[in-house]
Amino acid sequence: MKSPKRSPEKALEPEYSNKNIVLQELIGLRVRIKSSDDSSREGISGTVIDETKSTLVIKKSDKTVRVPKVGTVFAFRCGRKSFIVDGKEINFRPHERISKGLKFYKARSV
Repeated sequence: MKSPKRSPEKALEPEYSNKNIVLQELIGLRVRIKSSDDSSREGISGTVIDETKSTLVIKKSDKTVRVPKVGTVFAFRCGRKSFIVDGKEINFRPHERISKGLKFYKARSV
C-alpha cells in the first residue's frame, strides 16, 4: 500500500506522534496545562513562544506566562492531534532533547 503524498509545505513539518512528541520542537505548538503543582496554573492555554531547560513560556491572548516543566502536565496540540506530556519528560534544553529524551521516547506508547 502506498503512503499518502504530502504537499511540499507539509514535507517540512515534523510528524508528531504520541511517542515522538518528547523529541520534537515545542515552540509554536498550542498548549494547555492539564495539571500542576501550582493549581493556579491549571487550565492556562496559549502558544509556546520560548523554552529553557526548566520552563516553557506560553503566550496567552493578553500576556505571557513562564511555567516550570517539572510538576506540570501539558496537553500539546498539533493540528487535530493532542498529546499529553509530563514536564519531567521534556525537562532538557531544547538542543539536548534528542540525546537525553530518548529514555522517555522509548517508554512512551504509540
